Amino acid sequence: MDSKMLVRLGAVIFVAIAVTATVIEMTRQEDAPRVRTAPQLQPSADPLRATLRHCQGLGEAATRNADCLSAWAESRDRFLGHTRAPAAPQQGER
Repeated sequence: MDSKMLVRLGAVIFVAIAVTATVIEMTRQEDAPRVRTAPQLQPSADPLRATLRHCQGLGEAATRNADCLSAWAESRDRFLGHTRAPAAPQQGER
């Protein structure tokens, strides 16, 4: 066998393998794409959250709103893990 014949035989084998791989790939059934969805979380009916959203909509005017100042203080305490201390009894009460 001469070298030209070996090159032609190699080319034919290469083309045959390429065509076979292409046919196998094209006839293969594609799996449905696996899409992982996060569970839908329902926001809890947190009145503090609603108040904070309302204050957000007020903009700069919220800095003068007593309800917004109170809501921000409560939110800050929740974030920092502080608990509210019980109110001290008044001097006149016993």
